[in-house]
Parts: sequence; C-alpha cells; structure tokens
Amino acid sequence: MDSRTVHGWVCNGKDQPLVWSEQPRKTFDEDTVDLNITHCGICASDLFTLDSGWGKTDYPCIVGHEIVGVVTRVGKNVKNVQVGDRAGVGAQCMSCLQCHPCQHQHENLCPDMVGTYNGRWPRTNERTFGGYADVWSGHYNFVFKIPDELPSEVAATFFCAGVTTYAPMKRYNVNSQSVVGVIGIGGLGHFAVQWGKALGAKVVALSHSDRKREDAKKLGCDDYFVTGEKESLARARQSLTHIICTSFGNNFDWGSILGLLKPGGVFIMVAIPSSNLTDIPPIFVPRQLTLAGSCIGSPEEIREMLDFACKTGVRPWISKYPMTEAPEAVQAMRDGKARYRFVLEN
Repeated sequence: MDSRTVHGWVCNGKDQPLVWSEQPRKTFDEDTVDLNITHCGICASDLFTLDSGWGKTDYPCIVGHEIVGVVTRVGKNVKNVQVGDRAGVGAQCMSCLQCHPCQHQHENLCPDMVGTYNGRWPRTNERTFGGYADVWSGHYNFVFKIPDELPSEVAATFFCAGVTTYAPMKRYNVNSQSVVGVIGIGGLGHFAVQWGKALGAKVVALSHSDRKREDAKKLGCDDYFVTGEKESLARARQSLTHIICTSFGNNFDWGSILGLLKPGGVFIMVAIPSSNLTDIPPIFVPRQLTLAGSCIGSPEEIREMLDFACKTGVRPWISKYPMTEAPEAVQAMRDGKARYRFVLEN
C-alpha cells in the first residue's frame, strides 16, 4: 500500500452509502504523527456530518473522531509520542497555534480550529479524514499517548464523548456540594453521570421516558426524573446546581428545565442544536442562572481527563463492531441501539 494513501469508509454525498475506497493521505511533515488505526468510536456527530446536518459537508468524507491507533512514524518536531506508542485523537486535529486562545491552552476555541474530518489542513488545503479507516495522520499537538491502564477500545470514546462532558463539569466547578442533572442518558450522558459521581456530586438523570431508569441506577444516578411528567419534575424543582444537556430536541421545555436549577445554577449545553434556540424564558435573569456552551476540550483538558479516568475508574459502556461492518454499525447507531457507545475495531 502507498504510505500516503488512506483506505476507509468514504461517503461521497448526502444520502449516499459508505463505500470502502482510497483517499489521499495528509502530506507528511516534521510536525506529523502517522497512526495505524486500531479503534474508532461512533459519534452522533458522524451521522450529522454524513447527512450534511450541520451545513453542507465537504464530500468525499471519512468520519470518525474517537481514534486510537499505534504510532508508525513521527516528524522531527514530535516529542509527545514515539513509534510504537498507542495514541489517540479527538474531534480537533489542528488550530492556528498563535491566537490568544491557542496561546492560553484553549486551542478548542481557536477561530481557525480544524476538525478531524470534514476540514482542510492549513497550507496544503488537503482534506482531513477521520477514523473509519486503516490509517490517520495529523499534527502532534492533537495526538495523545494512551495510559497503560486504558485498553484501546475503551480509550477511544474518551476523545469526544468523554472530554465533551468532563471539561465543562470541571470548568464550572462540579464538586461534592453539587447536585447535577444530566439530560440524556446516552453516549455523552453516561459519561456525564460518571464524571459527576467521580467529582463527588449527587447526580440525577433527566430523561424523556422511564426506559433507561435501571441503566441510570447502574451508572450511579441518585435519582431519576421523567421530563415529560409534571409530577416527576415537581419533586426536582430548584434542587440542582448544574444541568448538563447532552440531548436536545425542538420541543425542549426551557421553562420546566430551568426551573429545576437553584438560584445561581448553571445550565451547560454540550449538544449542538440543529437550529436556533428559541423560547428561552427570562427567569435566568432574576435568578442569576448561567447559560453556558462548551465545545469538546483543549489538549490540556484531554490529558487531565485521561489521568482522572485512570485514577477514578470512569469507563464507557461499549459494544464493538469490526471495521469491515462500519455501515451496519452506523445503521444501528441511527436506530438508537447503542448502549452507550459503538467502537469500530481493525
């Protein structure tokens, strides 16, 4: 195989099937890390991108941004990993490295952030391709050595679902005095529950049905509220210090949900709405609520998260599919069958 070729599951257009084929690999330079991919988690972001759900996708596209593999080659400037290491990559593969956020360890907030797929490499304008593939190449600043305590298939899902929930919970000081509501017990939400417990908080599930009550209990939830039942929500009124929203629909009842927060509480949005937010009541003003957004996490937060997971035992619930069955795994994800993360394995 040509060392500068990627073989992967390519989507050539909206509503087109995934096809195993070749694409050109990133040009190697002295900042590059080459990986042989062993595992890649499946994220809802992959589906939105395949479907042009967040604007028109730059097809052809290979999705997947929960990548783990073995380092096969590094450029002369690479010091954080070496050939033979297990390493991971998340949703970001590049930033300008020069702006104020980049210079203050907030590369995920860079206005020139480049996604691990559906992006373009600076200077060369080559497409970025993700982890539903055999190999990956990218800049060392966004590559992370995997701790020995984390098996590769387990480590993969930390790089998007894990850090997307960990980073804001640390940033907004979730601790032993906190009561955290988690909206959506899914790929992100099942991490959020575990992070909350590991940080010492009381954690409650906020779900649209009773279906995941037992799973929530196994994950560590202290209580469970059905968001569509007024009697259930009444028990939780003004009891939460934080809400982390991992699942968002167009019929979102802002008034009821914000009513669950104590004065001074924090609502954290990590789901990416597909349309503008509307019908937010003004109660957040007199009750001094914070409405916050959070986008993945910085490289520093990723390293901190991996260390924290090793110390506390936070682990995803995963099911594996062979990489050869990626189309079937994607369909199972669309059908809502993940409990709670699918991982592709080469």
